[in-house]
Amino acid sequence: MAGRVKVEQGHKRVRIQLGGAMIADTTAPLLVWEKPYYPTYYLPISDVAPGVLVDSGETERSPSRGTATVYDVHANRAIASASAYAYAEPNIEELADHVAFIWSAMDHWYEEDEEVYVHPRDPYSRVDILQSSRHIRVEIDGVTVADSHQPRMLFETGLPVRYYLPKTDVRMDLLTPTDLVTACPYKGDAGYWTVDTGVALHDNVAWSYAFPVKESAEIAGYVCFYNETVDIYVDGELESKPKTHFA
Repeated sequence: MAGRVKVEQGHKRVRIQLGGAMIADTTAPLLVWEKPYYPTYYLPISDVAPGVLVDSGETERSPSRGTATVYDVHANRAIASASAYAYAEPNIEELADHVAFIWSAMDHWYEEDEEVYVHPRDPYSRVDILQSSRHIRVEIDGVTVADSHQPRMLFETGLPVRYYLPKTDVRMDLLTPTDLVTACPYKGDAGYWTVDTGVALHDNVAWSYAFPVKESAEIAGYVCFYNETVDIYVDGELESKPKTHFA
């Protein structure tokens, strides 16, 4: 069907915790691409603990999926208001008798026995980290802020190549840490720096994962710059700036 939201049967055990209680536990989750960049988990309602879903009296309309009943989620003394939704008569038949939970409203999510952060891992997204001897030079406002022959190149589905550089090859004297932290289910929590070239300040243009998740451990402590906004030379050739949702 043209414009139909993609739905796929998942095979991981998925569990959700709220208020110290495991409120859902299933081995038959659905992966539903409601958003363009990653899927949402829909769980069989039969795999949700009794009494967890309480009708909030609200509904939400989706052109592709239909009208959803919105639920408050109760667990022990914890109440997450308007944090789950289900379609009694969905436009997509696979969604019948399934419920989706707002990820950030829950305390913890698990795929098998590993905690997962931010959103479900997309089975069609891959992260490869390769050591390289290519010459990477980063320039901002005509100032070289990094120069390295030992980058770790990160290839992530749907994104430009990212060049992670050791701090010894970065002008850390030009970088000031900021309060910004972002999270990625494939890499972990990133902290950011503002770069002061003496010409201008460039806010949150560089980042690093101090303690990445184990699958991305090779970039721990390395610094990366947004290809979208800085000049990056690879083996002496200036790369064109990619267009992404980051810039």
